[in-house]
Amino acid sequence: MRAITIPEPGGPDVLTWSEVPDPQPGPGEVIVDVRATAVNRADLLQRQGHYPPPPGAPAYPGLECSGLVSATGPDVTGWRVGDEVCALLAGGGYAERVAVPAGQLLPVPAGVDLVDAAALPEVACTVWSNVVQLARLSAGETLLVHGGGSGIGTFAVQLGAALGATVVATARAAKHDRLRELGAGHLVDYQEQDFVEEVRKVTDGRGADVVLDIMGASYLGRNVAALATDGRLVVIGMQGGRKGELDLGALLAKRGTVAATALRSRPLDQKAAIVRGVREQVWPLVEAGQVRPVVDRRLPITRVADAHRLVESNEHVGKVLLTVG
Repeated sequence: MRAITIPEPGGPDVLTWSEVPDPQPGPGEVIVDVRATAVNRADLLQRQGHYPPPPGAPAYPGLECSGLVSATGPDVTGWRVGDEVCALLAGGGYAERVAVPAGQLLPVPAGVDLVDAAALPEVACTVWSNVVQLARLSAGETLLVHGGGSGIGTFAVQLGAALGATVVATARAAKHDRLRELGAGHLVDYQEQDFVEEVRKVTDGRGADVVLDIMGASYLGRNVAALATDGRLVVIGMQGGRKGELDLGALLAKRGTVAATALRSRPLDQKAAIVRGVREQVWPLVEAGQVRPVVDRRLPITRVADAHRLVESNEHVGKVLLTVG
């Protein structure tokens, strides 16, 4: 089979469409013939040499895919050859075939195109596990989403709105109209506005109950300032740096919580539990049309360098997909 390999760390042009060994299904695994995968920021970091795959994962990038089950290994139940699926991966989605633990498979939701389904697993599992499972967002609360135009952001905006929360999203002004369509009640142009002040304005000074943050260190102090009393800050990215100063006095005064999570490195049982939660709680919202995959564009996998350049530019809204075959 063929897959995108990284012969050496570097820019987008190091990515190479190469012949590699076929995967074989181990116990509890299935083989998926990939129809599409999605570009995630972790793939850019892996290409640059900053984010190696966890032990046992394929060396190729790709944290999610959609396609058809073509083989099942021992101890697999509930899945058959020919099933249309999408999957959460530890790596390996940039390939014609990938071995997937059965617990990380999801059926393609009714009404969703097989290719577009590749835009769902990573964002659905990341957002649900952080915003719902960890931060316990509930109807009537305010959710602040940073990077609203990203794949994570567009999904979080929709899920927050579907759950009855008021959603505030930060994004470039050019993306605001699309985010309003997806359910954002208030938009902040982070290039021109202070999101702390804007959140206080739209909440009558109360602040955000939940903050979903991709920036890390550079936003830490302001995120705490933007929290409501009993607010929950969940950090899922470090685009603004790894180390920041935390004012514990401000956090104590608000009875606030700060949590940081990663999905890729979790053990299989935790990933399987998250996937079950997504199937039970999020897939009905997708099938009802309340949450949909947001796809900026599809590109053939042989144009993977162009896809990486697009995601690095931050000009896209939603996910950039790579089609296979």
